[in-house]
Amino acid sequence: MQIIQSIQKNRYLLAGTIALAIIAFIITSDDKKAGSLSSSSIGKVDGTKIELNEFNKRVKQAEDQEAQRSGQRPTTSRSNQIREQVWNQMVAEDIFFKETKKLGITFTSKEMSSILLSNDQNNPFLQEQGMTDAATGKLDISKAQEAITSIKKLKGEDKERIDAQLTDPLILSSLVAKYGSLIAASAYYPAWMQQKEATEAKEFANISYVSIGYSEVSDSAVKVTDADINEYVQKHKKQFKQEAGCRISYVSFSELPNGDDSARIKDVVAQIKPGFSTDTNAKAFVARNASETPFTDEYLPKSKIQSSALDSILSQPFGTVFGPYADNGNYVLAKVLGSKQLPDSVKARHILIATVNPQTGQPIMEDSVAKKLADSLLTVIKAGGNFAELAAKYSADGSKDKGGELGTFDFGRMVPEFNDFVFTKPVGSTDVVKTQFGYHVINIEDQKDFKPAYKIAFISKQITPSDVTINNASLAATKASAQKDGASLAAYTAKNGLKLIQVPTLIKENDYNIGNIEDARQLVKWAFGAKPGMVSEPFSIGDNFIVATLDKIEKEGTMDAAAARPTAEAVVRNQKKAAIIKTKIGANPTLEAAAAAYNRQVMQAGADSSITMATQLIPGIGAEPKVIGASFNKENQTKASAPIEGQSAVYVLKVNSIQSKPADDAATAAQKLTNRLSALRSQTTNWYEGLKNQADIKDNRSKVF
Repeated sequence: MQIIQSIQKNRYLLAGTIALAIIAFIITSDDKKAGSLSSSSIGKVDGTKIELNEFNKRVKQAEDQEAQRSGQRPTTSRSNQIREQVWNQMVAEDIFFKETKKLGITFTSKEMSSILLSNDQNNPFLQEQGMTDAATGKLDISKAQEAITSIKKLKGEDKERIDAQLTDPLILSSLVAKYGSLIAASAYYPAWMQQKEATEAKEFANISYVSIGYSEVSDSAVKVTDADINEYVQKHKKQFKQEAGCRISYVSFSELPNGDDSARIKDVVAQIKPGFSTDTNAKAFVARNASETPFTDEYLPKSKIQSSALDSILSQPFGTVFGPYADNGNYVLAKVLGSKQLPDSVKARHILIATVNPQTGQPIMEDSVAKKLADSLLTVIKAGGNFAELAAKYSADGSKDKGGELGTFDFGRMVPEFNDFVFTKPVGSTDVVKTQFGYHVINIEDQKDFKPAYKIAFISKQITPSDVTINNASLAATKASAQKDGASLAAYTAKNGLKLIQVPTLIKENDYNIGNIEDARQLVKWAFGAKPGMVSEPFSIGDNFIVATLDKIEKEGTMDAAAARPTAEAVVRNQKKAAIIKTKIGANPTLEAAAAAYNRQVMQAGADSSITMATQLIPGIGAEPKVIGASFNKENQTKASAPIEGQSAVYVLKVNSIQSKPADDAATAAQKLTNRLSALRSQTTNWYEGLKNQADIKDNRSKVF
């Protein structure tokens, strides 16, 4: 299955992979986990250990799957992300499966078989080519039964892989659906609330008001002290919860090439140009000069040629060398070797005699046997044999059910050998072509939209820093790291025209990035072993040497003024501005007096029945919940309200009237009730966060990684 996807260049898909919309981070059952414990753990969830061996195994599985999909191993940064995802997976598993076990929510083998032999959208077999009936599009039951029988026979790593990719996700998705349905069914909309909201929805207010924006008072007129911030934080502690962590500042010294380095590489490339112009063997010349861009001995459409100077290159006579020019961190020479007309798209069919398993890469047929069979099929086809019938009988991929038809595809979609044959040979050509997957008997059925294609030889040299550049950066970083404390480092950077960057976010013990610095795990570990004020040794991270100072260690709890200021300062400033405004207009002003104090106008709102208790935004005012509430206060019908501190202004209002709209007809009322119930149920989807907040999670990963 899925060999067609594998033939398409670098598109490896794992059999049975399921995307879970609700909890994409859980993939294995607690029964399987319990059977593979080791003596070393990296954390606990409600007292249950998360074992290091199991964690590492799961990380490796995830990295292998990504490598199979992308064709390359994950980068260090990506591996760090995968490690974080796996931790979240294992924590979520423990929490979720304990909850389902407590509630008696299970998934039986009969349910598993029922799904795998059904046309249910959750059946992973429906995503597999070759598992459905070509005529009906429905599941081929006999093939599904055969697959289930094969799965049951698997052992060892093969069984673990299928469990992780197919069995466990299916168990999980079913348990999640059951649990989610149970939670959604608990949503209750009592009759008294329905009546109250229906009444409020019919009432609308018409008001006159004065709005005095906080911008009327300049920021310089208001000072927000740490005491002010702390007072606000104490009144809103839930908004200012803080995890344990630390705060650092750093200065960086770039190892990237400078102008001298760029000029040096450009001169190197320029010296190659005369020989490139006269040489007649471009492939050998490119290899001999160790080009960063390998020689491509094929004609490519203009859309497939990667070069920032392509139009200028193609404007030169064939054989002329263009450059040196800068492109993507390189200096480049380009030489057009020739041109021909190639189709933009091709329609073809094939019969694949596979020599390897596309998912595992394991041999499944001797090369000589596969070649002999492919040659025999070619002979039969050229003698008048039925291509579609032979494909149905012998082809090893999903196209066999379509007579080998691959449809119409663009240039570059197939692996190189396959692509080269179908785009360079004429329509009607049939031959055997070998690729990494085996031997293909290919027949070209049609070609469309012929356009010019070009063969271009590139010689490129990367613009790299010299030893002098790297040594200078290292020396500068060493001098900075010699400062005795954070204050000295700040003074040193200021004196030498450097920038000491304060990381705005709290750094946590398991982080691997710091601000915009990726792969900074070594720096994080230093910070959590340092004391406030200490200056680090230089760390080589990416293209920079980094020297850091530990500013502060934060304990778990409530933020102090410094940490809370970025969030709280604007709110506190507006509160102080509101106090100034209210003092100027008085405690009980009339609309006219309030307007005169700041040369404002008395405005109107709500005549269009837009102000109800359910209103989110008031036309001309915006999101102001306090104004909405005051608009339905009957005391404000006889006199102007006291000044109201809003989100963006101080308001004084008077209620002109509170009226009722006509009652909704039965259909509209029923639809509103349905919408309200739906809204209530949608609020139950964040149940995992609720379970997680109740769990006792101990994270000791930083002691290992």
